[in-house]
Amino acid sequence: MSFSFASPRVRRRPSLTPMIDVVFLLLVFFMLAARFGVETEIALSPASPGAATADWQGPPRLVQIAADGIRLNGVPAALPDLSDMLEPLVQSRDDPVILMPDDEVTLQRLLDVMAQLRAAGFSSLILAEAP
Repeated sequence: MSFSFASPRVRRRPSLTPMIDVVFLLLVFFMLAARFGVETEIALSPASPGAATADWQGPPRLVQIAADGIRLNGVPAALPDLSDMLEPLVQSRDDPVILMPDDEVTLQRLLDVMAQLRAAGFSSLILAEAP
C-alpha cells in the first residue's frame, strides 16, 4: 500500500493576460505607424496616342530617363541642368514636356526628375512609355 503525503497539486491554467497585452501593444504600434505613412499624390497626365499632337507647339521636348543618365532630345543632360536646357525649347512653363523612362529606371529616379522639373516651374509633364 502506498501513501502519498504531498498535498494534491492544483493544475494551473496558463494566464492569457501577457499575450493580450502584447497583442494590444502591437495593434497600437501598427495603427500609429500607419498614420505616419501618409501617401502623396502625383498629378500626372498619361500620354494618349494622337491626343497631345493637336495642342503641341514648338520644338520637341522629350526627356528620356535611363538608369545611367538623362537625355533631352537625344542630348545627354545632368539633372540639375535639365531645366536650364529646357528653357529655350518652351514658350511658357505650361508647355508640355514628355518624360519617357526606360524599363530599368526606378520609380525614385523618375520622381526625382519630376520634382526637379516641377521645382523649376514646369507644370505640364506627360508620362510616355518607351517603344
